[in-house]
Amino acid sequence: MPTASCHLNNITSHCFYRVCLFLSGDSNPKENSPFINSSDAAEEKTQQYDGKNMALFEEEMDTSPMVASLLSSLANYSNLPQGSKEHEEAENNEAESSRKKPVKAPALGTLMGVYLPCIQNIFGVILFLRMTWLVGIGGVIGTFFIVFMCCSTTMLTAISMSAIATNGVVPAGGSYYMISRSLGPEFGGAVGICFYLGTTFAGAMYILGAIELLLIYIAPKAAIFPLEGLEGAEAEAALLNNMRVYGTILLTSMATVVFVGVKYVNKLALVFLACVILSILAVYAGVIKTGIDAPEFPVCILGNRTLVWKSFDVCAKTVETANGTVTTQLWRMFCDSPFLNATCDKYFTANNVSQIQGIPGVTSGILADNLFGTYYEKGDLIAKKFTESAEDQDDPLTNSNRYVLADITSFFTLLVGIYFPSVTGIMAGSNRSGDLRDAQKSIPIGTIAAICTTSFVYMSSVVLFGACIEGVVLRDKFGEGVHGNLVIGTLAWPSPWVIVIGSFFSTCGAGLQSLTGAPRLMQAIAKDGIVPALRIFGHGKANGEPTWSLLLTACICEIGILIASLDAVAPILSMFFLMCYMFVNLACALQTLLRTPNWRPRFKFYHWALSFLGMSLCLTLMFLCSWYYAIIAMVIASSIYKYIEFAGAEKEWGDGIRGLSLSAARYALMRLEEGPPHTKNWRPQLLTLVSTDAEQNVEQPRLLSLTNQLKAGKGLTIVGTALEGTYLENSEQSQRAEKALRKLMETEKVKGFCQVTVSSNLRDATSHLLQASGLGGLKHNAVLVSWPRNWRQGDEHQTWRNFVELVRETTAAHLALLVPKNISAFPSNGERFTEGHIDVWWIVHDGGMLMLLPFLLRQHKVWRKCKMRIFTVAQLDDNSIQMKKDLTTFLYHLRIDAMVEVVEMHDSDISAYTYEKTLVMEQRSQMLKQINLSKTEREREIQSITDSSRGSIRRKNPAAVTTQLSVTEDPPAASKEEKPEEEVQLIHDNTTPTSPATPATPLTPAEEAKSPGEQIQMTWTEKCDGEPAKPPGAATPEGIKDIFNMKPNQSNVRRMHTALRLNEVIIKKSSEAKLVLLNMPGPPKNRTGDENYMEFLEVLTDGLNRVLLVRGGGREVITIYS
Repeated sequence: MPTASCHLNNITSHCFYRVCLFLSGDSNPKENSPFINSSDAAEEKTQQYDGKNMALFEEEMDTSPMVASLLSSLANYSNLPQGSKEHEEAENNEAESSRKKPVKAPALGTLMGVYLPCIQNIFGVILFLRMTWLVGIGGVIGTFFIVFMCCSTTMLTAISMSAIATNGVVPAGGSYYMISRSLGPEFGGAVGICFYLGTTFAGAMYILGAIELLLIYIAPKAAIFPLEGLEGAEAEAALLNNMRVYGTILLTSMATVVFVGVKYVNKLALVFLACVILSILAVYAGVIKTGIDAPEFPVCILGNRTLVWKSFDVCAKTVETANGTVTTQLWRMFCDSPFLNATCDKYFTANNVSQIQGIPGVTSGILADNLFGTYYEKGDLIAKKFTESAEDQDDPLTNSNRYVLADITSFFTLLVGIYFPSVTGIMAGSNRSGDLRDAQKSIPIGTIAAICTTSFVYMSSVVLFGACIEGVVLRDKFGEGVHGNLVIGTLAWPSPWVIVIGSFFSTCGAGLQSLTGAPRLMQAIAKDGIVPALRIFGHGKANGEPTWSLLLTACICEIGILIASLDAVAPILSMFFLMCYMFVNLACALQTLLRTPNWRPRFKFYHWALSFLGMSLCLTLMFLCSWYYAIIAMVIASSIYKYIEFAGAEKEWGDGIRGLSLSAARYALMRLEEGPPHTKNWRPQLLTLVSTDAEQNVEQPRLLSLTNQLKAGKGLTIVGTALEGTYLENSEQSQRAEKALRKLMETEKVKGFCQVTVSSNLRDATSHLLQASGLGGLKHNAVLVSWPRNWRQGDEHQTWRNFVELVRETTAAHLALLVPKNISAFPSNGERFTEGHIDVWWIVHDGGMLMLLPFLLRQHKVWRKCKMRIFTVAQLDDNSIQMKKDLTTFLYHLRIDAMVEVVEMHDSDISAYTYEKTLVMEQRSQMLKQINLSKTEREREIQSITDSSRGSIRRKNPAAVTTQLSVTEDPPAASKEEKPEEEVQLIHDNTTPTSPATPATPLTPAEEAKSPGEQIQMTWTEKCDGEPAKPPGAATPEGIKDIFNMKPNQSNVRRMHTALRLNEVIIKKSSEAKLVLLNMPGPPKNRTGDENYMEFLEVLTDGLNRVLLVRGGGREVITIYS
């Protein structure tokens, strides 16, 4: 028996979730298939349910696995290696491989997996080479503020990162994975590449730091370009060239090591970490020792200027010996001879030489002198504060190479840019998430603990350096005043070499780590496929090592090496890291504010305000470091974002930006619901109705071209189509049709949405589209549908009936209607009209649509060079001159440029041709209600009768074109009570009743009960297709001939007269126009004259190439007011 364990607790103040698992009673469960859609699921399905009590669910096994199977797969889940495929796409492959070989469980804990890697990455070259200089230049207070601000930024970022990292299983991929899955592929790719560039330039910075240690402190004699005897710019150039040569050599060596075997890099990581920790401990030990016994590191001061202690041994001008007063080496540096009467430098002569203690000790009170900063211009002398000197301001500086000089211009923001790289590296733990035993526990604890540790070391270092070391020594970047020693090394115990050697190995190790991590990050981005241009870098060696990415990384790293200045490279990588951290904070803030259901981090100590504060700090620091570097970094990121958006692969990662878009869309829709748009804001929001063939391909592609020309990419566009049948049976056809619509919309550059509706018949499906398309205030206000082609053919009877019903429904829904006739003749988006006219025939005012549409069309490049002409019709009692003047003024106020012409149409006698044309139209409609024949038989029987009538028409009007006529299927309404109220017509007639001579022959109840497909349909044609046997019960020819004794409806005669007269005038005036727009008359409210209505429209537009029939929606759409 299956057992169930579930308890429901009713607790007043708290609610708990209880998960109930139903376990099968079979003691040897066979259910062990992995995740959904496993390849073995179908084969094992029968066996899995034999003898079990879960057979009720066996039909859904293909899509819904057993709970035991799901839990088993989750238990065996192992994180993917960095840079591999999406874990969502690779679950099945991983499950198969797990059956082949056992998965090695990750074993790293918080200390080894997160804390120590973060410590190693955060402590680096800046601490050993620049921290003392930063304290000397910025002062203890200023530098402490910089350190506090940067450490606060990384702490806030770590809090946000911890929330993201604990929100589900994070496969290896680190910050790139977190950002891309939280903010989407565009942001993920842009920030991922920025993070990659930051990591790469960090490698260059570490290599430059190692070379600086080598050439200045360890082996100065190894310089290829010697510095001896060089001054100023020459000495600086020689140093930079040495950095470039040795940096390139070291970079090549490191890249070779990484290429040969990464495992050696990982094994040496602990050695490099030990060097870092020992170096820091040596500094703290040295600080303690200064309080007991300060070390001997004298500094020689001439006046208040610090001397380079390199070419002399005694800090004095002369010394007393048994033989008398003797000059020293220092004397010879400033004088032209070793004798006491020699000519010496003026400043040397006027000032005394003094020797001060470089490290007076923590108890000396030197902290007070170092509290505030001293900023220098490049080439300034490093002078001792609060010390007087005798000097003439007008005298030029001589023997400048004897003094310690500032090598760069320093300012506060420069210090921020140089220092910030020393707090990067907080992502080291998350980058190793695949190797952690419990990533969701280790990442927050380890990262935050590492930041707390390093922040304490940095902040305490600032205070201790200021309290122990003389100011001129702190400001001496390269230790020239203390015999060329590393300044921080002078403080270390037991020997300066502990720091020098330890920092050299630690910087080499950090460089190797950067050259190892950066290619894998690039490989991960390349394999995601979001940046097509980078796909080649996803390939590597057989074991997965990213060879091509390593080559790219080495090339970019070489750019940093060629810059050759540590102080110039540091702000560059600061930009990229700050941008990465900014987006980590943004991702956390967005997810928190949007409250997405999947946002359930195990780390609870986060808040959106903290994330926003961290994001603001990152942005502030970017512009503090270097505003032009910040702008360049943003331009690079924006360019990558737009490139991915334009050409990148589409990925759906459930990102926060999509959630933000949804929230913004919801807010905007709620605002739109407040009321209809003002007339000034009205623009056609189009619902374009297209039809598809049997293969679900669009039959009227030019309809979408016209849509694009009307919209020009603005406003709402919905392209819809209707399918006949049931959705269950036609779901695949619906998907194919939607795909075809999307493809055509992309081809025609129509920005909008597509919608496919399936219903039992096309009429209902179209009605559903009309009613249900859009959402809230974002609904269509105009419908664009093509004129039904070949509507007179018998098998197309339902098409024109659907069209007339659509016209009625748009009127009822107060929607504008645009009907292009001869749509195939309309121009494509690639065509250009170099001249021509767009003619507007303004018969009745229906809200100004006829004025607005040509203006919108002329915004598009197809119609841009066409001129606009407006024609209006004057009746007998109208003043045509005044009408033209008023219309010109109206267009002037509308700010529309157009030619105006008023066409006079006086009442004239109705021609016999018009009378008989109307009579034939009505006879056809009535006749087919009495005939119950097959289609071909009806055509054969009626052909002989119609020939004589057509002959008379030809005789009375030889130029008339014989028009094909269609047949309605509904009975006419002859009584006055059933006469419809006419809508906006070309001629308004409310006086003449329907002729009593018009016969009314209603259908029998049996005929009325027939489906539309079974009722009588008829088309009059010139030819007969065949003559099948006449069915029994058919009407006699005499009954048909009686219909021809009827008289036409006078209202229809007048309508036909108006259509013919208007058509003649339009043909005369607009036959050469590129497009003709005219008012579309409304249909009759009852269905008696539907076919007559279609005939009127056909006659009205006969002989015109491109026609756009326009019917307003019952509201003003254009205004003269601003």
